[in-house]
Amino acid sequence: MNDLEDLYQELIIDHSNRPRNFRRLDGTAPGAEGYNPLCGDRVTVYLRMDGDIVADVSFQGEGCAISKASASLMTESIKGKTRTEVETLFSQFHDLVTGVDNPPAEQLGKLAAFSGLRDFPARVKCGTLAWHTLRAALKHETDVVSTE
Repeated sequence: MNDLEDLYQELIIDHSNRPRNFRRLDGTAPGAEGYNPLCGDRVTVYLRMDGDIVADVSFQGEGCAISKASASLMTESIKGKTRTEVETLFSQFHDLVTGVDNPPAEQLGKLAAFSGLRDFPARVKCGTLAWHTLRAALKHETDVVSTE
């Protein structure tokens, strides 16, 4: 493994073992729920908006290391961003992990750690579950988001 891959692996393990923003936001709606039937990952994303800006975001759930780390890094990445910026980041992240495109690392920051998912198509759903659930939360959708 090269140094960058080692760094990416350490980052994912750290966020899986010590997820950031892993809590329910006080005073928020129940949030959107997501489920990955392939491996059993479950996530609930909570949002607090200030107009068009993500004032705070958190998540709860259980799942594999990829799922939990992705949710943790997602919450760190979107705070303070507008809906439009979040949608752009979602698209860039999705393109990265599915292999559609390889956005420059500076656009994705720490999220670039998930670039290796493109080599493991079954794990892409683990990495994108929280992101699809976030989109549902932004739209106030009540149906459970499924990766199937």
